[in-house]
Amino acid sequence: MATDIDITTGPAGAAGTAQLAGATVARMGYGTMRLPAWPFGAAPSHEDAIAVLRRAVELGVNHIDTAYFYARDGVRANDLIKAALYPYPANLVIVTKLATIADGDDINLPESERLGHTEAGLRTAVENNLTSLGVDQLDVVNLRVGAPDGTVEESLAEPLTALLKLRDEGLVREIGVSNVTAAQFAEALEIAPVACVQNHYNLTERTDDAILDSCAERGIPFVPFFPVGGFQPLAAERIAAVAARHGATVPQIALAWLLARSPNVLTIAGTSSVDHLEQNVAAATIKLSDADLAELNAD
Repeated sequence: MATDIDITTGPAGAAGTAQLAGATVARMGYGTMRLPAWPFGAAPSHEDAIAVLRRAVELGVNHIDTAYFYARDGVRANDLIKAALYPYPANLVIVTKLATIADGDDINLPESERLGHTEAGLRTAVENNLTSLGVDQLDVVNLRVGAPDGTVEESLAEPLTALLKLRDEGLVREIGVSNVTAAQFAEALEIAPVACVQNHYNLTERTDDAILDSCAERGIPFVPFFPVGGFQPLAAERIAAVAARHGATVPQIALAWLLARSPNVLTIAGTSSVDHLEQNVAAATIKLSDADLAELNAD
């Protein structure tokens, strides 16, 4: 039987904890998108992917972000999570997302041919996640809306209502939203309890400052995706200058800034390398001064 993850002594908990899905999680989490190199890039070996996941837990990470559609060339992130960590520690929170993509290869299909956010499509996506992760209930499912390159104003009423049915059946514990606009966030709050918001946000992409602050006021975790820039890594002289003062990397300072931004921010930087994982998690130990933050926040 798996033992609980120690988030009190590992560096992942150095920036504090937050509540997510009824559990206390370290604010430094881990995202699995790069393990199957989805949607492109070079994937690590099976052994290296397993090593990254197990090392994350050793470092105190107990919040892992995934998706059934994180799959490429026969490698699926969920399968790797199960192979590395099952039976799961009781205090591990696995968050998955449900997009209009049911499987990794669906990204190459026209949207009209995808299962989408219909009731049947969402049920299929939930069942796929349950089976691949080997669980009877998903901790959190994020309804991922919008387009791959940005948000789209569309009602969330139908898909959220479908997810509430799945929650009532016990297949889902809590429901979050991802890639939402302020109007969609407000709509979601009227329909269902929102477990978390996962939006594009980082030191140089701050369009959603107001949504983050609104989440903080309500005690809702805000989880930035692309926290260090994603496919376009952050690059700015002011970040490099602060990094040099701390003997840190630019991504480490970007993560430290997010953790300093608000106590409701949870980070899920992803990587396929143990060394890079350790660098990311170490960012939780960096304490930025007021002068650092003023420099980083400068336009």
